[in-house]
Amino acid sequence: MNFPRSPRRATARVSLAAALVVAAGACGGADAGSGDSGGDGLSGTIRVDGSSTVAPLSTAAAQLFQQRNPGVRITVGTSGTGGGFEKFCNGETEIADASRRITAEEQALCAEKGVKYEEFQIANDGLSVVVSKDNDFADCLTVEQLHRIWEPGSRITNWKQVDPDFPDVELELFGPGTDSGTFDYFTQAVNGEEGRSRTDYSPSEDDNVTVQGVSGSKGGMGYFGLSYYEENKDRLKLLRIDGGNGCVAPSQTTVQSGTYQPLSRPLLIYPSAAALDRTEVEAFVEYYVENNADIARAAQFVPLGPAQDAELRQDLTRLRERHSP
Repeated sequence: MNFPRSPRRATARVSLAAALVVAAGACGGADAGSGDSGGDGLSGTIRVDGSSTVAPLSTAAAQLFQQRNPGVRITVGTSGTGGGFEKFCNGETEIADASRRITAEEQALCAEKGVKYEEFQIANDGLSVVVSKDNDFADCLTVEQLHRIWEPGSRITNWKQVDPDFPDVELELFGPGTDSGTFDYFTQAVNGEEGRSRTDYSPSEDDNVTVQGVSGSKGGMGYFGLSYYEENKDRLKLLRIDGGNGCVAPSQTTVQSGTYQPLSRPLLIYPSAAALDRTEVEAFVEYYVENNADIARAAQFVPLGPAQDAELRQDLTRLRERHSP
């Protein structure tokens, strides 16, 4: 089992795996969720790569599935959503993890390579905008303020430029690198186009670097997934965001209800159609989908709402019908 390379959420992965093992046992063992995922002598290798945000979910699903199917080896990499789709469309992986939906350019690349796929939303996430605990002046920012801060060529370098009522404190920015789905989603939501961002900030694919940078600077600001804030809330302050209907903080309730806008996002997996013709891949995807709520809760992500879950299970039913003998 290959864990994601980044150290982010290392402790959470251990507790997540333990929690899920207990949950699976309480539900009658690994039979919970998918009868076809049982110990049927399955074997093979399944390569998963993509979003570092989705990786802990896929890692947990893989651990549980392999307990029941020790002959199946599942690797989970973290090349970022964009990097994951590149590998996926080139036929290097069976499943792409994504913290945004596949783009038109990526669809064209897969079509060019003859790679067909299915899409499954397995959880929700809300991006959190964070500042230092020492920041005692900013509690809520509008999307327009975020845009002025993060737009290409922005000359805002001081909090007083963000709001005249804020003190004269240098603004230091931290965030994910350009291969990250979090970067893509934030720039689309705030600046209207994926990848459209100022470049004079401190980028890293490791969210721990953002935590360290923001927490160590009174004027620091950064953004990443809500679950990562939850793991570091003793070191960071969470900002509310005004998307046009007042200041709203990201939470399971506001993300699932859609009231935290525009920084709520879907978390998805994309198995290739060719891979789904292999019994072990189909069984793993079924297991992942059937147990999506338990996995999401244990990983501190936001589970699907009732309508989303119903749609996901309809997608799974259609998948089974297409692949039934």
